[in-house]
Amino acid sequence: MVEDEYPLQAVVEEALLEAGFATDILSSAEEALTLFRSGMKEYRALVADVNLKGRLSGWDLARQVREREPTLPVVYMTGGVADDWGSLGVPSSILLQKPFAPAQLITAVSQLLNHVTRE
Repeated sequence: MVEDEYPLQAVVEEALLEAGFATDILSSAEEALTLFRSGMKEYRALVADVNLKGRLSGWDLARQVREREPTLPVVYMTGGVADDWGSLGVPSSILLQKPFAPAQLITAVSQLLNHVTRE
């Protein structure tokens, strides 16, 4: 999960852990790409804020991750306008508008994981 707001990091991490998902919490797209590209872990999904501190946005992160893993589930989070999702978001992704209930996040991740598993 990539989120640069620490209070939201804790909420999202707790929701994912309670649902049985292991998670790495990162603050920037650059950190996430470094970890993803290292191959040290096999990630099953990406949950990323759209607006991140640093050079890359959540949109950029998802596109670069999908270049290596075309079917990796992506859940975007945003507190801003979601209008860019259609043009900047990767296909077969879900966008959650902040604030959202933790259950909405778990549903989104589970739905995308189930879709990938069936293909």
